[in-house]
Amino acid sequence: MASKDVSTDPLNDLSARRDQAVHAAVTQGLVGPDAPVAGLLDVTGVRSSAASLRAAFDAVTAPGTEVLHAFAVKATPLVPVLRLLHEAGIGAEVASPGELALARAAGVPPTRTVLDSPAKTGAELREALALGIAVNADNPQELARIDALVASAPTASPLGLRVNPQIGAGSIGALSTATATSKFGVALRDEGARAWVVRAYLDRPWLTRLHTHSGSQGVPLELMAQGVRAAYELAEEINEAAGRQQIDTLDIGGGLPVNFASDEETPDYATYAKLLAATVPGLFDGRYGLVTEFGRSLLAKHGTILALVEYAKKSGGRPIAVTHAGVQVATRTVYAPASWPLRIAAYDAQGRRKTGPAVAQDVAGPACFAGDLLAENHALPLLEAGDYAAALDTGAYYFAQHYSYNSLVRPGVYGFGADDGPDGGVRFATVRAPQTVEEIVAESGGDHRGALVDL
Repeated sequence: MASKDVSTDPLNDLSARRDQAVHAAVTQGLVGPDAPVAGLLDVTGVRSSAASLRAAFDAVTAPGTEVLHAFAVKATPLVPVLRLLHEAGIGAEVASPGELALARAAGVPPTRTVLDSPAKTGAELREALALGIAVNADNPQELARIDALVASAPTASPLGLRVNPQIGAGSIGALSTATATSKFGVALRDEGARAWVVRAYLDRPWLTRLHTHSGSQGVPLELMAQGVRAAYELAEEINEAAGRQQIDTLDIGGGLPVNFASDEETPDYATYAKLLAATVPGLFDGRYGLVTEFGRSLLAKHGTILALVEYAKKSGGRPIAVTHAGVQVATRTVYAPASWPLRIAAYDAQGRRKTGPAVAQDVAGPACFAGDLLAENHALPLLEAGDYAAALDTGAYYFAQHYSYNSLVRPGVYGFGADDGPDGGVRFATVRAPQTVEEIVAESGGDHRGALVDL
């Protein structure tokens, strides 16, 4: 399993804040023998990413353009995170009733919420239209459901259709949403599809948005921009056929890849926005409102999973650090390590960064199967029992995508920021409390223990 070395460059702000937070988490008892794994979220970093996103698009859009940056809730579905982003000017893109409930609990208003999903139920659609939430239909059958709902009751919801430009895949096939056979949207290059889309808009004056999402981890920026250009060209065609600007907003999705090789935040939003402006200049001339749906790129760099090394052993001559972080928190890394390698940093028992010669070793998780490894044959200062292994860049798709293998508890997640006190330390806030074993019993049918024997 490949894993990447932590940068040896001088500490930048991000890594310095992380090192301070790890030390504080250990000394303040957020992680230790009684709580052997925890997630740490850099609030300063999250705010910085949100500001960078807004500034990047402000720099290329005409003054007065309506722009909604909607965070893809699936990336980190935690209410305090959504609230933090809302306060930073970021809305919510939701793809299930649960995600919508989280966004509403965080205080994100319907006017700053977008509903996307390839399998929306009738009940979901009714709720969204009643609240005035923007909805992107995925397919003709769903559009027919919306037809009936719009005919039965007025709605303030902006309504659109998702199209698949079929531009090809990136390096991770499972995350490539714009392939020839993708399950998402109306496939534009299929026979008769483009003409059907144009007619669908002409028949529905209330259909005013067009949506595409061509990017994700492993997709080059140039390919993402091609997908946006395809949607823009289709919008221009529809508006020309309508004889008016029927489509007034383009939802260009998200999918900016994240650099998992170092602390450098590249590619950045400014680079992507400039590429879009060069590739699709008409997108930014003020005629169209814009919606984006970034997720991973807003949160990934600002999260760390910190795990106690319970035991240190050897097998076949190779050192193995057995920790409490594995498949339950890093499911993608464990099952697809080539696509999702994580950087690992070594900290001592006091939470200080370890130094010393790099030793090839495995960093293993607690689950009962051989492949439960955060890193295999990875060179870093030798981890010993009582030390801590930190999985970096885990702020998105790691904190909340818990995999209940071996009924392992969900770890606590804590946001951190600078303490304003005279010592200039680190202050933590609970984002999600650690799960208890009693909660595991309850959600595993503990209240129905005799249900089967009584049949």
